[in-house]
Amino acid sequence: MDKIKPAFSKGGKLGFLESTFDAFETFLFVPNTTTTRGAHIRDANDMKRTMIVVVVALLPALLFGFYNTGYQHFLSQGVPPEFWASLWFGFLKVLPIIVVSYAVGLGIEFAFAQMRGHEVNEGFLVSGLLIPMIMPVDIPLWMVALATAFAVVFGKEVFGGTGMNVFNPALVARAFAFFAYTPMMSGETVWIAGLTDGTGVVDGFSGATALEQLGTTGTMSYSALDAFLGFIPGSIGETSTLAILIGAAILLFTGVASWRTMVSVFAGGLAMGYLFEAIGLTTYPAWYHLIVGGFAFGAVFMATDPVTSAQTDKGKYIVGFLTGALAVLIRVVNPAYPEGMMLSILFMNALAPLVDYYVVEANISRRKKRVKLAK
Repeated sequence: MDKIKPAFSKGGKLGFLESTFDAFETFLFVPNTTTTRGAHIRDANDMKRTMIVVVVALLPALLFGFYNTGYQHFLSQGVPPEFWASLWFGFLKVLPIIVVSYAVGLGIEFAFAQMRGHEVNEGFLVSGLLIPMIMPVDIPLWMVALATAFAVVFGKEVFGGTGMNVFNPALVARAFAFFAYTPMMSGETVWIAGLTDGTGVVDGFSGATALEQLGTTGTMSYSALDAFLGFIPGSIGETSTLAILIGAAILLFTGVASWRTMVSVFAGGLAMGYLFEAIGLTTYPAWYHLIVGGFAFGAVFMATDPVTSAQTDKGKYIVGFLTGALAVLIRVVNPAYPEGMMLSILFMNALAPLVDYYVVEANISRRKKRVKLAK
């Protein structure tokens, strides 16, 4: 890398590709630049390493997503699901979605960096994996490409790139796909590979998610244990609460994610769930909300996004609690839209700066009062 670096530096033969070269070099090695002003703490981490920790935390849910994709497919065909066959089938089915997401997203990121002469933003290392994991397995690849492009351009770059975006880019991609192509993002056929054509499905098999069943009938045909472990239809990476909690442990142990936001989301969801259960609007246990749909995945990997979430400690409690409560509110009050986590997080992304503002203003007001009392 050191030998070829002069060619990619300003004035070199390939100097116009300086941003691209820098992206690969800093991905492989620690950047050779340091902060020159302002208060800061030096350690071994940079933004790319932080993003890689998040990718590692996503792997348990992704690997189970591979397996569950094959498991649900063979189950729908009336074939006993074998572990390795299911894992391999799911890997081959999901891999193209991941490749398209990264190819389109990184392609746009590199293009914007080259045009601006800036460094390539690191954030898409995570967003490129999050987008496939929150999509149905049978979503067309062209739709993934279009949703990813929309998320990167209108969800990030128009705001100035990573660190400046107001909304979580992965959720922007899902929202775009959902509202633009609703039939391919909802219903009983999109969650299981090979079910869209309706051929070869055993009699009586339904691809409805547990959340859809709860929203329409108030019960689900899956056991709570299956829902917790993830042996249910759903988005690729969202079905296994156990795998998601393993990822949460990694994020909390490394200090990458805020436990305040994460715990508050679960607390808010439980509180709203118990409220609806108490007044008789729901007949199923309130904690079902935590193990079905994208609630756990959103609480761990989306609501804790350090860019779009609250920055103050008290703000994290407030935004997290409201995120969980609003998600359950949407699920229960609007049966036509059973999955409320996406809208809840996007809504609270917009409100997070306002919450932080009033938290800071309240702190300033208290300090002024203390100063007056001291005088």
